[in-house]
Amino acid sequence: MTREYLKKSSKTSSSDSGDVKDTVQAILDDIEAGGEEAAKRYADKFDRYDGNHVLTSKEIAAASALVPENIKDDIRFAHDNVRRFAETQMETLSDIEIEIVPGLIAGQKSIPCRSAGCYVPGGRYSHIASAIMTVTTAKVAGCEHIAVCSPPRPEVGISPAIVFTSDLCGADKILAMGGVQGVASMAFGLFGLPQADILVGPGNQFVAEAKRILFGRVGIDMFAGPTDSLILADSTADPDIVAADLVGQAEHGYNSPVWLVTDDRALAERTMELVPQFIAALPKLNGQNAAAAWDDYAEVILCGDREEMATTADEYAPEHLTVQAVDLDWWLGRLKCYGSLFLGEETTVAFGDKASGTNHVLPTSGAARYTGGLSVHKYMKIVTWQRATREGAKPIAEATARISRLEGMEGHARTADIRLHKYFPDEQFDLTGTD
Repeated sequence: MTREYLKKSSKTSSSDSGDVKDTVQAILDDIEAGGEEAAKRYADKFDRYDGNHVLTSKEIAAASALVPENIKDDIRFAHDNVRRFAETQMETLSDIEIEIVPGLIAGQKSIPCRSAGCYVPGGRYSHIASAIMTVTTAKVAGCEHIAVCSPPRPEVGISPAIVFTSDLCGADKILAMGGVQGVASMAFGLFGLPQADILVGPGNQFVAEAKRILFGRVGIDMFAGPTDSLILADSTADPDIVAADLVGQAEHGYNSPVWLVTDDRALAERTMELVPQFIAALPKLNGQNAAAAWDDYAEVILCGDREEMATTADEYAPEHLTVQAVDLDWWLGRLKCYGSLFLGEETTVAFGDKASGTNHVLPTSGAARYTGGLSVHKYMKIVTWQRATREGAKPIAEATARISRLEGMEGHARTADIRLHKYFPDEQFDLTGTD
C-alpha cells in the first residue's frame, strides 16, 4: 500500500527560519573584540536586566528560598533519575588496551572535557528540566568546571527554579545572561569563567546559530532546530491519548512538527477530530503555538502495515518517537532512527522531557539518522595511546617506511628509518617499498 497523507504539512521546520547568520556573527565578533563590556551592552539591549551578571552565593540562596518545597522535591526527584541514568551510562565506558603485535601495546582511555557551558532557556518557557539534563550529565562525566547561562527577566532575574536546579545539579557559576551574549561569554571565558570546551543545551535560532558558528573552536552537543515528534499507533491505541501527546509537543512552538503514522484509518480520523478540541482548551499562548504547528507543520500518514509504518518513521528520523501499538519488543528491535524512543502509552515524551531519567537534549530535523542525544559520552574525549619495545617497533617501522615512501612522504619514512638503524645497527632492511 502506498502511504496516504490524510493531513500534509504546508511548511517544513526550516521554511521560515530566516537568515540570522550575519546578525549572530556580528555579535560574536563584537563580543570577542570588546570582551565583557560588549557582552554587557548586548545584555542591556536584549535582556534589559541591570542586576549582577554572575550570581553570588547569597543571590543563589535567596532565589532558591523562593522555590516551594514541594517543587524542590520534584526537581530533586528528576535530578536523581537523570543522575542515576547518567552514572549507568558512564559504566559503559572503559579504558582498554591490546597487544597489537608482540611488544606493541595500544590503548584507549576516556577523558572528560575540562569545562562545560550549559545554556538553559528562560524566555517563553522556563526550562527547569534543561538545567537538570545539561548540568547533571556534565557533572557525572567529570567536567572540572560547569557554567550555566540563562536569560534573566527584567527586574526579576533568572527564574528562581532554574537557579535552584542549576546549583543542585552542580553548576560552578551561574550567569544571568541570555542569547548570543550568554553563549559568547561562556565560549570566550568572560566574567571569570574558563573558556568552555563544549557548549550544550537548547535555545532559540540565535543561540543555535551561535553554537553552529563557534563549533570547531569549541565542541557542541549538536546542531539543533525546532523540536519534533512522531507517533506510531495501531488500532489498539487510544485516540484521546494520541491527540493529547501530539498537542503536548506542538505547544513547543509554531514551527514544531508533529506527525502521526498509523495503519488504522478510524484512529487517524478520530485523532484529527480531537486535536483542535484539545488545542482550544490550552492557555492562550500555548494554544497559539500548538494551533500554528498543527495547521502548518503536522502530518497524518496512513500506512498499509507496521513494516511500512516503521520505514516511514526511520525516514523521518524524529527527535521523539512514540509507539502506541501491540508487540513493543518488535518495534524496539525494528526501529533504527530516533533521538529517544517511548514504548507504550504508559510513557510519553513529556516524561523524558522532565523527569524519567533519559536526556531531553536530542537530535532534531532528521539528525537522528546519524547521532544520538546529549549524554555523558558527549562530554568525553575518547583518546588513544601506544607504547612499544624495540622488538615490537621493528615490524611497524618497516611497514611504516615502505607505506610512507609509496605515498611520497619521505619525512615520515625517515622517522621509521632512524629508529631501525639505531635499534638494529647490524641488520639490513628493505625500506624502499619496491620489489
